[in-house]
Amino acid sequence: MPTSSSACDGRHGNPGCASKSCDVRHRPVLLNEVVEALRPAPELRMLDGTFGRGGHTAALLRAGAAVLALDRDPAALASPEAAALKEEFGERLILMKANFGSLAGVAREAGPFDGVLLDLGVSSPQLDEGARGFSFSHDGPLDMRMDPESPVSAADIVNSWTEPELARLFREYGEEAQAGRIARALVRRRTAAPFTRTGDLAAVVEAALGGRRDRRIHPATKTFQALRIQVNDELGALEQALHALPAALRPGGRCAIISFHALEDRRVKTFLTRHSTAELRGPASPFGTPNPEFHFHDVGRWLPTEEETDANPRARSARLRAATRN
Repeated sequence: MPTSSSACDGRHGNPGCASKSCDVRHRPVLLNEVVEALRPAPELRMLDGTFGRGGHTAALLRAGAAVLALDRDPAALASPEAAALKEEFGERLILMKANFGSLAGVAREAGPFDGVLLDLGVSSPQLDEGARGFSFSHDGPLDMRMDPESPVSAADIVNSWTEPELARLFREYGEEAQAGRIARALVRRRTAAPFTRTGDLAAVVEAALGGRRDRRIHPATKTFQALRIQVNDELGALEQALHALPAALRPGGRCAIISFHALEDRRVKTFLTRHSTAELRGPASPFGTPNPEFHFHDVGRWLPTEEETDANPRARSARLRAATRN
């Protein structure tokens, strides 16, 4: 499904991709696969839980569906891409400032829907604008808040959490093997001066891990991931959205969820497996008992094609899982 240059997503999970060949401003991830999974058509109502710069929303609209598009970032909703889509599609597009973690409440007010899309990555404009503080490739304030009105920034965490708390954060949310070493280095350095810039934080993490050493990714990648997840409660929002999915979809409705790292994908896979199993078996029920949470069928999984990853390296880690509501 083609898109116009007025709408893009470029959502992904890598905070450090900044090569000139990585121009993703008009390349929403797994676009054709999302359209295949959600099957938008006239008279259908879809929810896009992460508008970004509107690439997926645009494809759903051009297939004839009406779309309620959410985003917690006010910059996304005030973007030229949002204005262009609103002008083109009028009442078929509704924009709402909301986190997809509030799906239950949104669905009670405006649902149920024929399709729900959750794209869990960070949008390219967020990464590419140094002032947002997401990326070590663009030095800026150590912020990382998707919603600027959120109370806690990455700097607050780095400068106030204890060494054990930081180590646990980097280990659990960054899956960083050297979490303890990094936490010690940060606590030691902040006694001299607090962290205020992404470049400063990245340099200290890199030094703590012994430099680049021909690493394929920057040594601070996992640390930045962990901080971003914590600042924005990304896994909490995902769990809330997954819990709300069955009630948010009409019978026959489709959900499609794009994840970018194992912490997200494991949760999505576990949820869809549990809710697409008709019978439960175990020592107490060897012949099986009906699963009261049997809500989905036709579960599928898509990966980016080689052609897409060649054109958009930020799509490499993307995984799409989809299912149909019973």
